[in-house]
Parts: sequence; C-alpha cells; structure tokens
Amino acid sequence: MSAGAPPSTDPEPSGPARLETDPDRLRDETDTERLDRNLIELLQEVRVVQTGVQVLFAFLLTVPFSSRFDEITRFQRGAYFAALVGTAAASVLLIAPTSVHRILFRMGQKEYMVDLSNRLAIGGLLSLAVAMIAAMLLVSDVMFGLAAAIAIGVVTALAFGFVWAVLPLRRRREIGGAGHARRRP
Repeated sequence: MSAGAPPSTDPEPSGPARLETDPDRLRDETDTERLDRNLIELLQEVRVVQTGVQVLFAFLLTVPFSSRFDEITRFQRGAYFAALVGTAAASVLLIAPTSVHRILFRMGQKEYMVDLSNRLAIGGLLSLAVAMIAAMLLVSDVMFGLAAAIAIGVVTALAFGFVWAVLPLRRRREIGGAGHARRRP
C-alpha cells in the first residue's frame, strides 16, 4: 500500500479463498504462458485417454471375427455397433487436438487451439462414455440376460454422468460458471 492511499475496507482474500476468486492471480505468467500451459495440460490429458480408447477400439475390431459372433441377438449387435461407433468417434475427437496443434503450429493460433481442443476432448469423452456403456450392455447381456444388462447399462450411464459431468459442473457453478476461466484480459 502506498503512503497516501486510504486503507482498503475489503480485505484481500488469501489462500483457497483467493484461488477461488481469481485462480490466475496466484500464477506469475503472461497470457501466452497461460495458453502454453493450458495446451500442454490438455494434450497430456488427451494422451492418457487415447491409449485406452485405442485398446478398446482394437478389441472391438476383432470381435466380429470370433466364432460365436454370428450367434448374437439383434440387441447385442446394436450394442456392439454402438460401442464400435462410439469408440471410433472418440478416437477421431481425441486425436484431433494433436492434428489441430500440428497444422496450426507457429501460426499464432494458441487461444483458438486451446478452445477447439477443449471442445474436441469433451466430445471425445462423451463418445467414449457412450462406447463404454454400450460395451457394458453387450457383455452384461451375454453374461446375465437382457434385464440385468439394461440395469447395468443404466447404472454405468449414471456413474459416467455423475463423475464426468455432475461433479465438475456443480463445482464450476459454485465458483462462478463459464466466465470464471476467461476473466483475464
């Protein structure tokens, strides 16, 4: 505080309260450094998910060539195809941020890359959830029958919805919503 400035009536929040009111103030970084960090973090997160998606996709591609595939029911074929399409979509969407980064590399489009890649990653996670729910339906139906498969599919969908969407969206709403992350000029 300068010598002639009046004392502030509102104390500056500290610790976790300060982080919640403006998380970027605790970092000493420029907007460019923040964008670099955001892109690196996003690409690292996507890299982790891609491996699982690729393993699931590879497995699903082998299933039609197994000897019992011709014996599955129409419901099981639908579940299988939903899992296959969801995994393919997840692959496209989760690999896309790498392509976006490579194509726009050194073109001054970092903010665009971070925003687009974030949207692609969210779409990829949604596609992965669909694929995994469908895979659970298929396997559960083969193992336990249709009624159990539907119950297991619903529980799986609720688990994905709660952990991947409700928890983070609830916290996002608590700390100030979508505009919170964009307050820096």
